[in-house]
Amino acid sequence: MTKLKKDLKTNIVTFPKKLNDSEREIEAIVFAALEPLDIDTIESKISKKTDVLKTLNKLQIEYSTRGINLVCISKRWSFRTSENLSNLMSQEKTVEKKLSRAAIETLAIIVYHQPVTRAEIEEIRGVAFGTNTLDILMELNWVKPQGRKEVPGKPIQYGTTIDFLSHFSLQKLSDLPTVDELGSAGLIDSANIDDAIFGTGKFYKEKQEEKKEDIYENIDEMLSGTLEKDEDA
Repeated sequence: MTKLKKDLKTNIVTFPKKLNDSEREIEAIVFAALEPLDIDTIESKISKKTDVLKTLNKLQIEYSTRGINLVCISKRWSFRTSENLSNLMSQEKTVEKKLSRAAIETLAIIVYHQPVTRAEIEEIRGVAFGTNTLDILMELNWVKPQGRKEVPGKPIQYGTTIDFLSHFSLQKLSDLPTVDELGSAGLIDSANIDDAIFGTGKFYKEKQEEKKEDIYENIDEMLSGTLEKDEDA
């Protein structure tokens, strides 16, 4: 990163060179956007063709020590308050934002097995759940329908969204803890887990491992902990 230079004789600080026009355009587009933008969207808005990714990486470095940072989540870019300053933005008030146990377990199943149908979720949990459980997760925009499964009846399959990744500060599904990591953290008893059936779908593809397990009652501690932080904010 370019460092500021100070002339000891004049005590004048010299700032880095100004951004060129293309860099300024990209900076302004991302700053003004209401939601994170992908590179294709940014390219469609600038006045002339340029290496957008290279510029974003440069801006990310320039903003890395400032009050706001340029971050990339799931290949989408946005400006956010620096993490070590987030406490300045908090408000002392109580916010009712607790998920039911069924919703947390359902979310955990979808996260690790997506795309997954309602019947498959109920089979894994071992119990049926209310019709509003999925509705709550979809209202939060953490879960959405992802096509239909090619079986008789063609049931709807569900998966997580970019908002889910953003809320839990994940860049991709494979950033989620594996069975070994959950065991090391004391959230599950990894000695009694069949690693060969832990994780399916997108999580499996990203990890390139064949793992799956009924860990959802334990994962809810991790998810609930994040939600509790939101309540205290």
